[in-house]
Amino acid sequence: MKPSFDILIVGIGGQGTVLASNVLGEACIIENRTVRSAETHGMAQRGGSVESHIRIDGKFGSLIVPGTADLLVAFDLLEALRYRHYLPAAGRLVVNRHLVVPTSVYQQGMDVPDEESILAALADLDVTCINAAGLAKEAGSILSQNIVMLGAASGDIPLRPETLEEAVRRCVPQKTVEVNAAAFRLGREAGERGAGTP
Repeated sequence: MKPSFDILIVGIGGQGTVLASNVLGEACIIENRTVRSAETHGMAQRGGSVESHIRIDGKFGSLIVPGTADLLVAFDLLEALRYRHYLPAAGRLVVNRHLVVPTSVYQQGMDVPDEESILAALADLDVTCINAAGLAKEAGSILSQNIVMLGAASGDIPLRPETLEEAVRRCVPQKTVEVNAAAFRLGREAGERGAGTP
């Protein structure tokens, strides 16, 4: 058995991947669990990829080896496709039904993939697809999509849901605590239903 539970959170600069990983780290601290984490940023402020590696109960190193992640949480469909190689065959993916096509794709005249073709390319994985924008609006702020996604993935994470919600409350700005707590709960409910699973 692998000693750590490895989660890769991926998205685009500005989507809140680092905050989501901070929440997981805080939850591990609350439960007195060992955690290792690292972030890599690819021109994040310009819409580049951001990846956060979180290794719960990890003791040796903070980066996840491709093909070994236990869970991939993607805030964008293209990012799910870009990082799918971190999952083993039939690995677990929780993805936001959201698609940002980089400007460079249009500038270079490349074919623009659509949602259906991306989901078809991910069909060999265990996928749950979430409408995070809709749930975030329901919670009170479109900016809480990252916390919706964390809630949606929480059933797959070996941390207590109440611990994760407490970590959300500790990590988000004080004036947004109730909105983000609601976003987490709505995401969790959607994840339990397998909302939007292709």
